Amino acid sequence: MRGRPLPVPLRLYRGAASAATLLAPAWLRYRISKGKEDPARIGERRGITRQERPFGPLIWVHGASVGEIVSVLPLVERIVGRGFHILLTSGTLTSSRVAARRAPRGVIHQFVPLDAPSFVRRFLGHWKPDLVLLAESELWPNLMTELDRRGTAVVMVNGRLSQRSAERWARLPRSARALLSRVDLCLAQTPEDGARFKALGAPRVEVAGNLKFDVPAPPADSNLLGRLQAVIGHRPVLLAASTHPGEDEVVLEAHRHIRTQLPDLITLIAPRHPERGSDIMALAEGAGLAAAQRSHGQLPHGETEIYVADTIGELGLFYRLAPVAFLGGSLVRHGGQNPIEPAKIGSVVLHGPHVWNFGAVYARLDGDQGSVQVGDAEDMARAALDIFLTPGTHERIAHAAWHAVEALSGALDRTLAAVEPYLLQIRLAGK
Repeated sequence: MRGRPLPVPLRLYRGAASAATLLAPAWLRYRISKGKEDPARIGERRGITRQERPFGPLIWVHGASVGEIVSVLPLVERIVGRGFHILLTSGTLTSSRVAARRAPRGVIHQFVPLDAPSFVRRFLGHWKPDLVLLAESELWPNLMTELDRRGTAVVMVNGRLSQRSAERWARLPRSARALLSRVDLCLAQTPEDGARFKALGAPRVEVAGNLKFDVPAPPADSNLLGRLQAVIGHRPVLLAASTHPGEDEVVLEAHRHIRTQLPDLITLIAPRHPERGSDIMALAEGAGLAAAQRSHGQLPHGETEIYVADTIGELGLFYRLAPVAFLGGSLVRHGGQNPIEPAKIGSVVLHGPHVWNFGAVYARLDGDQGSVQVGDAEDMARAALDIFLTPGTHERIAHAAWHAVEALSGALDRTLAAVEPYLLQIRLAGK
């Protein structure tokens, strides 16, 4: 039955979101001032668009940020190949740039509207999606309510629900059930994720695997790669990818340890948020290390020890330059970053203990000796030196990582098979 009643907490949320609509312009102006919104497209956050809806069936695919967008792009490509129009939404500037570069031709990208009833109704009234695919766990109450009222089928793809999140939702069991009951099909990454979704009230749950295992290795501009390889030459390269505040200092200390044995080492630091590039430059220079900044058009030279790679969408380039990559968000309590991309390229992954965002992946990699856990700068330096200096170590770990990732692939085919009946039904309804 469509338009089902909501429990009290969700009704309160809905009322508060409606009232907060008046504050949305000020809030969005604040985000523009912080560089977190595109001023030319700010209307999209209120459900306003300049884009026309294409004629015919339209599938709406949503991923919150870069990781989710990258993981669903192969699925988007397959659905486009079946002749469907795709509306792809996300919530961050970085993800919009990734979509612009990597989405198949003809895919329409929009910023997802804020979860206020009027904004969501305006968005859905314009786009009228025939099917909605939500990546991971993007279950916004007003969005789910409006989709339910319209009778639009919702499939959660690459569904993920941590134990911590499940425990929080369990404190509001009726609200959790109300939201999850509006999901026609939940395609979970792991049996553990599936069990949590089911316990909270998802009516149909299948385990399809993690789409991130089927994402191709990130691309790299061959000309840029050649230029950087030429200026770096035969110097050993350590990459610190997607670092968070508090980790850059550890990387710089590890660099100082490593250079006692490898004095020509160059360390690349690619912060998770590129706007932190100047802060990292200041840290490096304060530590007496010669540094260059990519966003300023600088290339490393013979004296450069730290290269701050504060650009967007170039991790594929840096993974190809570095045989060893520390993945950030893991020494601080962020939950870690995705190790699958470097594993596919052959860059050996070092990581800290806080990797619950990708816990199953890291557990498999660590168990197969396809990655190395480190706890501080000395650990990082010791592991990197072992990989750089011990013959066969890099090849052994890189091969184990590649094999582990390949063994866990197949989620894309399983997800597409589960979504196929919805696509067939839409096509038949249009005839």
